[in-house]
Amino acid sequence: MIGFLRGTVASLKTDTCLLDVHGVGYRVSISDATRRELVQGKEAQLYTYLSVREDALQLYGFRTEQEYDMFLVLIGISGIGPKVALGILSSITVSRLATAITNEQTSVLTKLPGIGKKSAERLILELKDKLAFAAGADEQLTLTTDAPVGDTVLEEASAALAALGFAQNEIAIALRGLEKCETSEEAIKMALKKLSRK
Repeated sequence: MIGFLRGTVASLKTDTCLLDVHGVGYRVSISDATRRELVQGKEAQLYTYLSVREDALQLYGFRTEQEYDMFLVLIGISGIGPKVALGILSSITVSRLATAITNEQTSVLTKLPGIGKKSAERLILELKDKLAFAAGADEQLTLTTDAPVGDTVLEEASAALAALGFAQNEIAIALRGLEKCETSEEAIKMALKKLSRK
């Protein structure tokens, strides 16, 4: 098992990177969160998971141990493979996912790629009491963004802004103070106005 790789980011694409480790190029699948922290030509360390299938070997890499640990937890759930787990982590932060599971917010989970109602219920059932991994659930919950996960309007606005390529910290700041918006469209418009002023 390859625990981590440290090398130079030789190439950076939407969901993969090539990490040059002493002249050997490792192709690693990465989440959006990890991609945002990588810079082509700069050195990086990725915590890795090697997926072994009959027809392929695939490396998955993560910038933080917290994200890596959540990935391992997710693929331990029946019906969730590495690609689905990576898609989930590209759509929501680890802390917000932990919050949604802890608070049994099925509506938040079903918006994630590859997660239907049954999968969401399975996530809650199997993970609610098992979130004390890595630094612990308490620390994860303190890392949640300013947009409450339980607020459907802000949650939808957050997802839309993320789809437009904005980082989670930018989204959190832009959505601050918009709790009174009646629709997600209104929240998105107001958030975009804030973001355009930057």
